[in-house]
Amino acid sequence: MSPDAKKIGVFGGTFDPPHVGHLALAEAALAQLGLDEVVFLPNNRNPLKQSHAPAAGRHRLEMVRLMIAGEPKFAVSDIDVTRRGPSYALDTMQDFTEVRPAEYWWLMGSDALRTFHEWRQPMRLLRLCRLGVALRPPTTVEQLEARVHPDILAKTDFISMPPNTVSSTEIRDRLSKGQTTLGTVARVVLEYVERHKLYRRTNA
Repeated sequence: MSPDAKKIGVFGGTFDPPHVGHLALAEAALAQLGLDEVVFLPNNRNPLKQSHAPAAGRHRLEMVRLMIAGEPKFAVSDIDVTRRGPSYALDTMQDFTEVRPAEYWWLMGSDALRTFHEWRQPMRLLRLCRLGVALRPPTTVEQLEARVHPDILAKTDFISMPPNTVSSTEIRDRLSKGQTTLGTVARVVLEYVERHKLYRRTNA
């Protein structure tokens, strides 16, 4: 890869809904990994998470767009929500590297790193990108080193983060009960949720 190649973080997730914790991770990745850009990537369906039916992809895509509006180093891609079936990082990264050659990092939390070996052809994916893993207390590098294969760790860069107090699951629950979520979700996203009647009990 050319030394002048752009450094891009790909931040895949359900974003159901997107919240300040997602923004914080993207901002930390920009600063600590020296990235030129972070691309938010709402998925169509996470093959490892079947616990709930997410809001329609078009809604999650638009909520991310609203959340990152005005942030010049943030972008959003619809490549996964427009592709049918489960979303696999390998498929996405193959498309990205063909269309836009760059130096890539796949951004994730430490919980996802623990199950990375269950992903589709993980070592093949690591030939296309490195992993940028958000490390939040109380999780430590030593704990992950004890559970994650050394070949995966060799392609992993850790991103220091404060403890996480925000979760999409809790936000959906509060929204379904009509409780406030200000401070965890951008106002423009909340307005979109209300306008489209998302996360109400009848839609849960």
